[in-house]
Amino acid sequence: MKISPLNRRRFQNFRRNRRGYVATILFFVIFMVTLFAELIANDKPLLLSHDGELYVPFLVAYPETRFGGDFETEADYRDPFLEELIAEKDGWMLWAPIRYSYDTINYDLPVPAPAPPSAENWLGTDDQGRDVMARVIYGYRLSVLFGLMLTVLSSIIGVAAGAVQGYYGGWLDLVAQRFIEIWESMPFFFIILIFSALFVPGFWTLLSILLIFSWTALVAVVRAEFLRARNFDYVQAARALGVSNGVIIFKHLLPNAMVATITFLPFVLTGGITALTGLDTLGLGLPPGSPSLGELLAQGKANLQAPWLGITAFLVLSLMLTMAMFMAEAVRDAFDPRKTFH
Repeated sequence: MKISPLNRRRFQNFRRNRRGYVATILFFVIFMVTLFAELIANDKPLLLSHDGELYVPFLVAYPETRFGGDFETEADYRDPFLEELIAEKDGWMLWAPIRYSYDTINYDLPVPAPAPPSAENWLGTDDQGRDVMARVIYGYRLSVLFGLMLTVLSSIIGVAAGAVQGYYGGWLDLVAQRFIEIWESMPFFFIILIFSALFVPGFWTLLSILLIFSWTALVAVVRAEFLRARNFDYVQAARALGVSNGVIIFKHLLPNAMVATITFLPFVLTGGITALTGLDTLGLGLPPGSPSLGELLAQGKANLQAPWLGITAFLVLSLMLTMAMFMAEAVRDAFDPRKTFH
């Protein structure tokens, strides 16, 4: 596919911002790694051999009786008794580098939880004996997925609303603007408290609630672009030729409006991640036990005698948000018409 000179110049400007370019690569490389968190941190073997047969416990739940045990419940592969049964049949188990999932409790801690970092728990454990490293890996993935989904959905709604307002203008634009002003003035955290009391907090519940308030972030930008361009000569010519309003909006005006919109997307992403973290820290976010960076931050506050909890949460969140902001700077430079590549 041939790249236009304009897009080539944008990519060159993007690469010239070295820290933004490196931060973008690092951000998505870490995210891609955490997408395979089950292969990195898991309390079930990735592959198991028993009596000449191969099993994949991290994908399929096998009863203990399959390996010679007494119970029909799912096998506990960390149980020494089960390990002996598997070894008796010349079996073996291939484990992930971290033999803990985000909700696995280490019952063999040498000290009361929260336990400090050790060879067994690289970043220590939280106050419930769960491995912090595993929770960070799963929590990073959950936070970025939440932020990306919120960014995509809110962008679709916000861009559509701004396009309709800016293109048609008049009384529609006036009414919509008054509605948005009222909507943005509503007390966000009070509404979160009400929803938390009415519904069980969950990933999709929080995503829906935050989406209700985040879609307005891009409306003003898209509306301004459409108001500016709707009376340009090429738009008037398209109308004169009988081109429908939908085609003019999506084919002629929207690509130009997306230039300004794209520069705001990283800020929407960081806003979504920060909102989820803040709600989890306050106990209004994901259900208890979820791999949440905000919950780890709250544990750090509640357990000052275990500084590794607060330090880990602070460093991970700082790194994540810093990379996202550097990425936003690089995207802004890429679409800035005043910057040229030499």
